[in-house]
Amino acid sequence: MDLELSAQQLEALGNATRLALYRHLVRAGHAGLPVGSLQERMGIPASTLSHHLKRLVTTGLVTQERQATVLICRAHYPAMRTLVGFLADECCADEGCGSGK
Repeated sequence: MDLELSAQQLEALGNATRLALYRHLVRAGHAGLPVGSLQERMGIPASTLSHHLKRLVTTGLVTQERQATVLICRAHYPAMRTLVGFLADECCADEGCGSGK
């Protein structure tokens, strides 16, 4: 995985509001959530939500799809798996823990 992209994604998730927002989307599953539902759940102004969503979309962690007048937001699970894998893949690599410990 690209180190720069990983850093951008981790930085985006380093904000408490964005992390909470992302967790709502991860919990929602593949159906995602309409922006209005996200705003209601988060209890934040639309402009604030839009700002945070833009950051998550820009880093590839969230996708958006317009369905008529409704904007559906979804966690982009492949990006999430790649980021988590990036963090876990090197676990104990220098320690040589091939013994399963």
